[in-house]
Amino acid sequence: METLKQTVASSFEKTFGYQPEIYVQAPGRVNIIGEHTDYNDGFVLPCAIDYQTMTAAAKRDDRIIRVVAADYHNECDEFSLDSEIAFLPEKMWANYIRGVVKFLLQRGLLFNGCDIAVSGNVPQGAGLSSSASLEVVIGQTLKALYQLDISQQDIALNGQQAENQFVGCNCGIMDQLISACGDEGHALLIDCRSLALFPISIPDDLVVMIINSNKQRGLVGSEYNTRRQQCEEAANLFGVKALRDITFDEFLQKQHLLSPIVAKRAKHVISENERTLAAAKALTQNDLLQLSELMAQSHISMRDDFEITVKEIDTLVDIVKSVLGVQGGVRMTGGGFGGCVVALMQQQCVQPVIDAVEAQYQKITGLQADIYVCQPSSGASVVR
Repeated sequence: METLKQTVASSFEKTFGYQPEIYVQAPGRVNIIGEHTDYNDGFVLPCAIDYQTMTAAAKRDDRIIRVVAADYHNECDEFSLDSEIAFLPEKMWANYIRGVVKFLLQRGLLFNGCDIAVSGNVPQGAGLSSSASLEVVIGQTLKALYQLDISQQDIALNGQQAENQFVGCNCGIMDQLISACGDEGHALLIDCRSLALFPISIPDDLVVMIINSNKQRGLVGSEYNTRRQQCEEAANLFGVKALRDITFDEFLQKQHLLSPIVAKRAKHVISENERTLAAAKALTQNDLLQLSELMAQSHISMRDDFEITVKEIDTLVDIVKSVLGVQGGVRMTGGGFGGCVVALMQQQCVQPVIDAVEAQYQKITGLQADIYVCQPSSGASVVR
């Protein structure tokens, strides 16, 4: 985190010619289990990771917001709080910030301008929520600068609103919530309907490993939207608000109402909800055997019923599973069609897993994987 702090400090001073007042961070996240359940009003079990987006910031006396992006060659954006905040097709990074500010204003929050430098080390395009951590850190920065009366939950909802309605990407609430509300040493069991959060302690001897397949995630937008529509179709045919309202037994009795493909999609979501609740319990009881089994079932369900994995991801899961056996769990995480796998394991398994991935993955796929060993971290905060 110190390196990030130096990066934003230097970018701020170079661009604006004075020193920042505060530093704020918001983490990326990995979802341990509960995939494509969030927009079905279901349950997810993410944890915040020790990779974050950070800002250096200071208040201004006028109504201008100036932002410099250290990761984009110190490219700058500037806009006024008194004019219509417009979308910039040529400067995508800036739209996340503009969207957050626009919706904070729409909530009736009162603040003046500010200068912000921003940088992050959350790997982009890997499905670890670099965009959500950017939205949350901007909300948190304005909250800290102007003592805004806004809860962490509303900072998350505001970020989601910016991404859905301003940037134009249809995402659930999980990514922003875990970034805003994460708890060090814990995963959060999130009820995506009520937004209730239940901290679930991750045993000290467990390590969270994220492996980026570096398979470019094609089809994500179109396929994601198709899956969403299929889930909504299933809920409508079952006569419920969302798939979260159907138990697996009810699904088995009623699946004849659905077309075969929609039935497969619904089967994944309904069974994944049950697995997520069971996984939270297994973590609480430090039952690695049960967790291993649940993560394996989750992956098979994503592969065979939801059909969102690809050969490279399945290969990584097989390599890791062959080393871990029942001494840990592994599955694809994120939206699908590439991206990352997540594994939970004891410390002594870390090196053997890294060795196996390095020895086999590139040979089989022609791609090189990136491996991140993470600690479950706290959510957005001012950095002292």
